[in-house]
Amino acid sequence: MDIVIIGTGNVATVLGRKLKAAGHRIVQVFGRTPIVANELALILEAPYCSSWSQLHKNADFYLVAVSDDVLQNLSDYIDLDNKLVAHTAGAVPIKVLKSISGNYGLFYPLQSLRKDVKDLPTTPIIVEANNTKSLEQLTAIAQSISPLVTELNDAQRLHLHLAAVLVSNFTNHLYALAEEYCIQHNLNFKKLHPLLQETANRIQLYSPAEVQTGPAIRNDTTTLQKHIDLLKDNEPLKHIYEVLSKSIRHFHKV
Repeated sequence: MDIVIIGTGNVATVLGRKLKAAGHRIVQVFGRTPIVANELALILEAPYCSSWSQLHKNADFYLVAVSDDVLQNLSDYIDLDNKLVAHTAGAVPIKVLKSISGNYGLFYPLQSLRKDVKDLPTTPIIVEANNTKSLEQLTAIAQSISPLVTELNDAQRLHLHLAAVLVSNFTNHLYALAEEYCIQHNLNFKKLHPLLQETANRIQLYSPAEVQTGPAIRNDTTTLQKHIDLLKDNEPLKHIYEVLSKSIRHFHKV
């Protein structure tokens, strides 16, 4: 298909590379900053533009990978008649595109994407559309770049998006806090890498609830108190430790 990529960030870059690798033609890249748009256009071997008036009007599919704020006002700038258009935002309803085209939907990559990665990660794609034909087209495009394609409505996707924040964004923040703590105490955070990998491996085989370990689930009050005492001068981390320990004990009815 002939595809226009609207956006130049991490999602636009990775999905653009995946679509190109799958044999689709990227016929244009749109970005508000010419230098950045040109950088992505060179990668995708496509022309670029930075003015809405220059947007290619005859593509088969328009992939909109922009911030939620820009997405909300996109109808002020473009009208694609009945061309297929989809956005990539996990927490924004598809109807935000309703006034842009008669055929619209969602193309949401359920993955943490970074434009600087060399190896493109396996990326589940969530699709939704306002009509059957558009859904079939979006599904076909998604299946060309991913073996994991699922249809979800707005409500289901929002729940999944929240769960994604819990398992990715929140856990990564805990990694950052742990790394900072290690640095403060002259410890090498990389020593924890095998543990992180083992935990990730386990939850692919078992329910996370089945493999929970640690002092909280053991009701090891002595160790819990020792850890809390260590954090007496770090109130933010102490609060997180106490809240999560309480949550573990409550979840497992310890």
